[in-house]
Amino acid sequence: MRLGGFFLLVFVFCLGIKAQKVVVSGVVSDADGLPVELASVHVKGTLSGTFTNDKGHYSLSMTPKDSVSLLFSCVGYNKTEIKLTDLRDNRMLNVRLRSQSYELEAVVVTAARSQGNTMEKITTGQGRRSVDATGGSIESFVMTAGTGVASTNELSTQYSVRGGNYDENMVYVNGIEVYRPLLVRSGQQEGLSFINPDLTESVQFSSGGFDARYGDKLSSVLDVNYKKPKKTEGGVTGSMLGGSAYLGNAAGELDNGEHRFTQITGIRYKRGTTLLNTLDTKGDYNPSAMDVQTFITYDFTNKLSINVLGNYSHNAYDFNPGNRETSYGTMDNPKKFEVAYDGKEKDRFNTLFGAATLKYDFSDQSDIALQVSGFQSREQETYDITGEYWINNVLGDEQENIGTGLFHEHARDRLHAQVFNVSLLGTIGFNQHTARWSAGIQKEEIKDRINEWELRDSMGYSLPQHDEYLRVRTNLFSHNNLSSNRLFAYLQDTYRFRSEAGLFGLTAGVRTSYWDYNSELLISPRASLSFIPVNHQQFKFRVATGIYYQPPFYKELRTVYQLSVSSYQPPVTNSEVGDHYVVLNKDIKSQRSIHVVAGGDYTFRMTDGRPFKLTTELYYKKLDHLIPYYLDNVRVWYAGENLAHGYTTGIDTKFFGQFVPGADSWVGFSVMQAKQYINGKKVDMPTDQLYNITLYYTDLMPGFERLQMNLRAIWAQGLPFSAPGHDYESNFRAPAYRRVDIGVSYRVWDEKKIWVGMDVFNLLSIKNVSSYSWFTDITGAQNAVPDKLTGRQINFKFVADF
Repeated sequence: MRLGGFFLLVFVFCLGIKAQKVVVSGVVSDADGLPVELASVHVKGTLSGTFTNDKGHYSLSMTPKDSVSLLFSCVGYNKTEIKLTDLRDNRMLNVRLRSQSYELEAVVVTAARSQGNTMEKITTGQGRRSVDATGGSIESFVMTAGTGVASTNELSTQYSVRGGNYDENMVYVNGIEVYRPLLVRSGQQEGLSFINPDLTESVQFSSGGFDARYGDKLSSVLDVNYKKPKKTEGGVTGSMLGGSAYLGNAAGELDNGEHRFTQITGIRYKRGTTLLNTLDTKGDYNPSAMDVQTFITYDFTNKLSINVLGNYSHNAYDFNPGNRETSYGTMDNPKKFEVAYDGKEKDRFNTLFGAATLKYDFSDQSDIALQVSGFQSREQETYDITGEYWINNVLGDEQENIGTGLFHEHARDRLHAQVFNVSLLGTIGFNQHTARWSAGIQKEEIKDRINEWELRDSMGYSLPQHDEYLRVRTNLFSHNNLSSNRLFAYLQDTYRFRSEAGLFGLTAGVRTSYWDYNSELLISPRASLSFIPVNHQQFKFRVATGIYYQPPFYKELRTVYQLSVSSYQPPVTNSEVGDHYVVLNKDIKSQRSIHVVAGGDYTFRMTDGRPFKLTTELYYKKLDHLIPYYLDNVRVWYAGENLAHGYTTGIDTKFFGQFVPGADSWVGFSVMQAKQYINGKKVDMPTDQLYNITLYYTDLMPGFERLQMNLRAIWAQGLPFSAPGHDYESNFRAPAYRRVDIGVSYRVWDEKKIWVGMDVFNLLSIKNVSSYSWFTDITGAQNAVPDKLTGRQINFKFVADF
């Protein structure tokens, strides 16, 4: 009995010791109320501490004390010390850290929000005032602020990342992948991108080495989240390119202080007629694009919530060409190309997107969600355009005709695509780990109808010439239906830990997918490691690697066969012989890329307090199972077979900071080499660029901050291109892409945040080249006539927020 009583006393004593623990918990956020991930929370003078999770939440256990000092710190933020007295019970403590980030008028670039992976985190501010020839888009910021991003067409929101083409970039909105229309072939047709800047709260971007939770593409991921308004807000913008309006509000209140219901809805309209009128081809341009988006959230309880995202987009492009006059050649051999047109083009791109996410939070660190989404695109491209052309040598004030002819271009293209996705996903947080997982199925149905041909007549003879038959120069026919299913899943874990050397963040995971169309199973392991030295927290280092696949979606499947008089022949690239039919290649395999990325950030302040950040990354991508392609404006046309392998390597550097006190800017410089081997021959990839320099500069009028200026500049090596019959060899190169846009804004009303402004697009009036058209002169020589982009144009605009 005595022994039993002794153990009972020990047991009761242990319970008493355990009961004496108290817990301090809360959320660490920045000045905007956004959670700060991987902030350090520890007891001053001890080794006891923890880190915030990706939602900014922390929980720290300790023994009761009369007083204790807690230190809150994170790279890019000022340290905060808070003293707690009479700590006898559990305590809730929410802390806001003062940012050392540098807030740009267009974008806020924060050095401390990318602690555990390779994602660059930027949040849009008053970006709608920035000069932008696309009419206002998130992608235009990514083109200059994103690491390794290149753009050579001011009419398009599409971009290339580290040697990849436009189809190799993923775009997520609220965790759901979104898609573009498939038939668009030029920037003139493109209209609006999916992302609405008015609704955007945060943007993340990775140029490579991204996590397993992101899907299967070779180059990059753009991850956007829309706002949950905390009060009634809205805004209106207008310019010569179009306009937008949005309205958001919140209602109801939960026990935790959050709003039960929020909604934000935006409408946009784009009409780029004034900009298109500066092209070499004159005529009646009538483009119009409109979309409506809404994001609604409803919390049934503190733990159960649902959000719905909807989008409808209508894009119309009508064009009646009149005439064209293009000067080209060299100073020693100047030439002029003139065309008189007749006919018209009529294109329609209508898309519908809807998604819903039902989520249950087990705790601040663990949740589960059911996600359902659907996408539908109905596209049509129709045109019948005839033209009579003249090719002239320019001899001073006189011209010598060296070629004349007629052509007729015809198209009746239709495409209907549907994508349905159902997935289950969740998060599990424990200790210093955050595990994420997901599994789902996606169904795709695509109907493709193509009927295109071009008749070319030169000097009275049809090209290609035949003694018995009238032959067309190019033709393409397609009547294909595709119905397939994809299964996918991923599992990844982020582990954050501190040692005497500093703070580490390790993210590792694996993604797998299966496509029943070609019975291909893919396994994609990925990992990244970040490190912040304890004694030099102005430095951050990271490395990342992984095996990335890009399964064919639809365009990659299309291979072109030539129908001869007797039988089908293997795929050809010489479009001047025979009839060409699109056949879907069921034996095609996913393209593969092995990423190796290493880089770092250095944040510092000048003696006068101005903040700066220098970012540098080196990368190497080993590419195999490549499907060769060529670019025609923004259209990517694939060979339809895995015929090549290659590599991309380079270095990217970005320098952010206040070059002028109170006005933030950045400049980027990239060096890259992108090569591929086709049938053993080494050639440039169509997106190979030795150099790419970008600049975004803002300035304030001293003593008159109402007046602000921003300048956007790009100087990049021209892209390779090919002659007819050698579509994938890229044996020529376009001139360098050089463009400067400048804008001035004036705040006319402080309380209502009303601004008016003026932009000058293409300040230097340099007409860049988007693609080439090939015409034959009287000697039989092929002339590469450049299809030039826009000239100088003035744009007036206003922005109002409330």
